[in-house]
Amino acid sequence: MRMRAGETARHISQWVMIAGISLIAIVADAQVQTRPQTIEEIKALLDFVEHSECQFVRNGSEYPGPRARAHLEKKLNYLEARNRVNSAEDFIDLAATQSSISGRAYEVRCAERTEPAGTWLKRELDRQRQLH
Repeated sequence: MRMRAGETARHISQWVMIAGISLIAIVADAQVQTRPQTIEEIKALLDFVEHSECQFVRNGSEYPGPRARAHLEKKLNYLEARNRVNSAEDFIDLAATQSSISGRAYEVRCAERTEPAGTWLKRELDRQRQLH
């Protein structure tokens, strides 16, 4: 049985479309699944925030560690539902650096030192990675 040129082109087109859809599904599935290492790093950062003696400064108000953690977890859950967190750095940059509403930078006040929350958390992430 011999196919005509039009049928052959149609079959090739269908196979290319199937292959393309399959590739998209594979890539989308890979993006949805956050790596275990990333999950552990973010959990460790949240634990660090919660147990810190420092005050988390958000929109001009100071919050102790447990309240800061709760706030950051809400933001993390929002971002994860939209598949926006693929690394601990994404968590820091998207959830823990500034207010999503006001745009004001978050700060951390420890004893006599105040610094950007992103800087503080990235330093802690580097420290934790050196330990592992």
